[in-house]
Amino acid sequence: MNRRTFLRTSATGLIGLGTGFSSLFKPSQTRGIGNGPVDRATCAEFINGPISSICTPFKRDGSVSYDGLRSFIDHAIAGDSKTMLLTAGDSHLGCMSDKEIAEVARVTAEHTAGRALVVAADDGYATPEAIEFAQYCKSVGVDVVMLKPPDSFESGTVETFVQHYVEVSRYVPVMLVSNVLGNRGHDFALEVVRRSIEQSKSIVSMKNDSGHEFGRNLSRLCQGTGVIPFAGGGKKAHFAVVPVDGGPSYMSTFQVGAPHISREYWRATQAKDLKRAEEIIEQYETPYWDYLKTLQGGWNAGWHGALELFGVAGRWRRKPYYSLNDEELEGLKQRMIELDILRS
Repeated sequence: MNRRTFLRTSATGLIGLGTGFSSLFKPSQTRGIGNGPVDRATCAEFINGPISSICTPFKRDGSVSYDGLRSFIDHAIAGDSKTMLLTAGDSHLGCMSDKEIAEVARVTAEHTAGRALVVAADDGYATPEAIEFAQYCKSVGVDVVMLKPPDSFESGTVETFVQHYVEVSRYVPVMLVSNVLGNRGHDFALEVVRRSIEQSKSIVSMKNDSGHEFGRNLSRLCQGTGVIPFAGGGKKAHFAVVPVDGGPSYMSTFQVGAPHISREYWRATQAKDLKRAEEIIEQYETPYWDYLKTLQGGWNAGWHGALELFGVAGRWRRKPYYSLNDEELEGLKQRMIELDILRS
């Protein structure tokens, strides 16, 4: 019994080869951002500017905090995020059961309620599972699904990855993410992207997790196709592609709690004031992230701590992940005040 089979069995009581997502299908009144299918032009409208990657909140006992999730969504939309983005990493899918992944997607779509584009994510699903998850997501009002296919022992080929993305895109618009592909080398990854977006118009966007040079090459590849590439990893990754395509979008940790920073940076890039944009990075992002990386539990423990300081959700993460103690949280608070990230 592998990890996913165990989680499926323990979370849903189902035993067998299927994921059990079909058992969760239910009539839903939730609808996405439009009455018709989401296409590349629609994504260009919503995957625009700074967007929020959802940092799934947990309660102190380790259970998912759905109230915290709803609060995060409200703060993100108030901070001008046009997209609610679930990701395998930031959203902690690796420590959730399939049932929880499905429920987080459902609650996100339900609470967003058409106020923003909703992107759900899978985490290492094989093609049959990914298709079933895509069908489930569509049934609960999710607009786009980000696919992170498995690639243990470098088992996938360019052709099999392309087939995976194209097959799933028949059921729901698809977003690619570079992390798995990028591990195989930039040329490999870019060839997968090129073939995929040629073969399916329902592949609408791609998140770059593979560095600045890959981001620039991805932007060049996507020009003229309508596919929206965007930068994971904050303002520095975005700044690297601005000279290529203007940088249509990027992920911002400041949008929830400190939107004054993400707004100022975005205004600077849109005005092509790259000097001011770089100053904002060095004033806020660099020292903040340098501090987060010193914390026990790493930068992500600090991000959860910041959510508590902003009054969005609790600091807690599911074990075995570490959560900041009171002394560490106080230190983070003082540093955020010094940097004018946290305002009283």
